Amino acid sequence: MFAARSATALHRLLDVLPVFAGDHRISRHFTLVPGSEFGLDALTAVERAGARTIPWDQARGQVHDVILAASPKGDVGLLHGPCVLLPHGAGFGKTVPGEGSGPATPSGLDPARLLLGDRPLAAVHALAHPSQVSRIASSSPRAAAAATVIGDPTLDRMLASRAHRERYRRALGTGARTLVVLTSTWGPESLLRQRPELAAELVTLLPYDSHQVALIVHPNERSRLGSFELAERLAPALDAGLILPGPYEEWAAVLIAADAVITDHGSTALYAAALDLPLIGAYDGGRELVPGSPMAEFLARGPRLERHALDAGGLRVLLSGHEPELIRTVAESAFAERGRALELLRSEVYRLLDLAPPSAPVTARVLPAPRTTALRTPGAFAVRADVARDTVRVERFPAQRPGPSHHLAAEHGTAGERHAQSAAVLFRRAAPPAQGAPYEVAWTAAGWTEHILDSYPGCRTAAAVLSPSRCLVQNRAGLLLSVRIEPCGEGGRVVTTDPAAVVSAVHAWLWAGRARVPAMLRCEIGGRTYEVGLAEATEEERALGL
Repeated sequence: MFAARSATALHRLLDVLPVFAGDHRISRHFTLVPGSEFGLDALTAVERAGARTIPWDQARGQVHDVILAASPKGDVGLLHGPCVLLPHGAGFGKTVPGEGSGPATPSGLDPARLLLGDRPLAAVHALAHPSQVSRIASSSPRAAAAATVIGDPTLDRMLASRAHRERYRRALGTGARTLVVLTSTWGPESLLRQRPELAAELVTLLPYDSHQVALIVHPNERSRLGSFELAERLAPALDAGLILPGPYEEWAAVLIAADAVITDHGSTALYAAALDLPLIGAYDGGRELVPGSPMAEFLARGPRLERHALDAGGLRVLLSGHEPELIRTVAESAFAERGRALELLRSEVYRLLDLAPPSAPVTARVLPAPRTTALRTPGAFAVRADVARDTVRVERFPAQRPGPSHHLAAEHGTAGERHAQSAAVLFRRAAPPAQGAPYEVAWTAAGWTEHILDSYPGCRTAAAVLSPSRCLVQNRAGLLLSVRIEPCGEGGRVVTTDPAAVVSAVHAWLWAGRARVPAMLRCEIGGRTYEVGLAEATEEERALGL
């Protein structure tokens, strides 16, 4: 019996399913433990997984061979059968004011919740680190009697998925950009409550071609707000390209794909530390942080994100202060037995079942790639451009960024009409043929650029993006250029850039009065230099379909 009282607890239980994989002697059932304000999302997640659920009253009336739970709170003690208690987070660094035996009691390690009368709630209390056992024993030796160290199954799943980092980044459209991940716990001291504007600020202040931003939100906070309300509150940031991963599996894949993490006092940061990622603190303080916990250690010694350091330069300075030794120390104080959690858990569970475990080794399941359907690309960009002879440096930001820019560039058909009417550069990307459509009308590249210049008086340059390496660009002087973009070689890899950024570079070059062709440009985009060849478009190129 898997007993969950919140989506967070349920996700932890789903991560240990490989313990029973392929064993036909085992039946897996789920029940929802009542009493949590976050229980509705747990039930939804169980139904989404297609698992068989048993009503609570029925579950209470049965005797179970083994009960697996990831929270000692609620009425889980009313179930009959030996209980295996798993942690529902990492590090036990947070206390919930008003709960527990004392003001600094870590949530999940409160002896008052770990005992049923004078005996432990669990037959096996599986923990991630010996210090957690010691913490319980110092306040209640009876509660610590069932505690044992197995490691963290969720971390092991992430470690088993690290080889898929490039696949996750490809699914996110990250490319060679720096992926900055914000992590927010739940409650009044969380990043999302204390600094609700931070995600929108970062996504608009960091150059789009060098940075990508994601926000990992605790499932409890999602439950409190609801997915609709959360998305509406974050709508400006999402429209500007913010990634909002799902609360199960997807958040972990995004964390593996990350280059740096900005965090409050939540436990997600400890997983980032175990992945050797640079961490930056963004916790404004309060009563929830447990003194002496791994997160308290990091927040006391690690770099901190101040409000004046939100641009690329400030972030670069913070990351330059990254201390790998501190990150390793923090991770080592939170996680033991790395890579062995499922193996050790299976041994404990099958001992309780009085069964021989399956002979095949137990392995963590690789995380699936993040879904790409929820990703949004900004429809319009505020572009900064500097031209020095045949070198053009371009920085693009979502259009809502305040401050001066060289020009506005908008993707026709994606940007709103207000931005399209205001844009100096309008571009369109070639679309694949519609599936199953017997009738279709398609522009030629030259026909579309001429049509756009006729239809939008404010547009100075129109461009057809035909492929990652090829564009056709037309200006008001009637010059139609063929633009060829060479990828950038870097450490044995081939790095490409968004051709629309090159279009803005060509526009700036033409606007500076350098309309001689053929020509070779050096376009500096996202911290890399791309060689770009310009020539007058041939009749064949003019007739290419868009």
